[in-house]
Amino acid sequence: MKSFTIEEINDLLKGELIGSTTQQIEGPEQLQNAKSQHISFIGGTKYLKYWKDSKACAVVVNDNLTLEPGDNRAIIKVKNADLAMAKILELFNPPAPVFETDIHATAVIHETATIGNGCKIGANCYVGKDVELGSGVILYPNVCIFDETSIGDHTVVWSGTVIRERCIIGSYCIFHTNVSIGADGFGYRPSDDGRGLVKIPQIGNVIIGHYVEIGANSCVDRAKFSSTIIGDGCKIDNLVQIAHNSIMGRSCIMAGHSGLAGSVTLGDGVIIGGSASIKDHTTIHSGATVGAGSGVVGDIAAGKTVLGYPAQDARDMLKQWVVMRRLAKK
Repeated sequence: MKSFTIEEINDLLKGELIGSTTQQIEGPEQLQNAKSQHISFIGGTKYLKYWKDSKACAVVVNDNLTLEPGDNRAIIKVKNADLAMAKILELFNPPAPVFETDIHATAVIHETATIGNGCKIGANCYVGKDVELGSGVILYPNVCIFDETSIGDHTVVWSGTVIRERCIIGSYCIFHTNVSIGADGFGYRPSDDGRGLVKIPQIGNVIIGHYVEIGANSCVDRAKFSSTIIGDGCKIDNLVQIAHNSIMGRSCIMAGHSGLAGSVTLGDGVIIGGSASIKDHTTIHSGATVGAGSGVVGDIAAGKTVLGYPAQDARDMLKQWVVMRRLAKK
């Protein structure tokens, strides 16, 4: 089991150490659940009240907060407690699952596939015709990579994920369990006789940049033509839907249960809150934020924050909610 002194952890964080503890620290934990061997963190004033009764031997706090360490307890003050805790979590991060062999005997790899140096391919994986895997790619058991797909260096694909044909994936990406990349976009039109629906073929692909992370059970559909594109550094939560021909700029964030309809365009650094839905052919410009549960039905200007259904300027929507609450009390 890993353990560190408070001085070793402070050396990592380069914070201001107040007080001291002789306790070896064996991991991070929430203040309310922590034991004497744990370190915790406080990022806001509403959590200060939990420090007194917590059993944690140490806590990382934002440097604008004030509290006393107590007996055999220590405080590390840093500029951003959340980012500091990320470093601590990385310090205690358990090792990844072990591959007994680099390529499991049950993996099916087409003879035309190109496998880079240091790749690991787990049990029951399928790697199709003319697939290209860069160096250090990891495919955990039961991953399917279909024909003519390319995956860049050091990308990690967890079990159950399916990457359909002709997709282009960058380097240092992480796809969690049961992600779907490149399934058909949702395209149908009424038939001429009005008695059914005609499926519109989806002949495009998906292009995903570098350092993209996609959460479990999320779907990125292939384009009707051309490409569905996810830019470098985007982070996508679990259970997110990205429809055909959508384009995401760099470093966008989409929280769980949110979705983009077809041909949505996001600029750089757009944030989409949980359960928000974006209408087709809508553009959300760089730096904009869409609040959780909102429904976007029109373009959003750069840097703007919108809220509600239909989504509008967050300040205007909050004012409306205040007025409605007052009316309800009359």
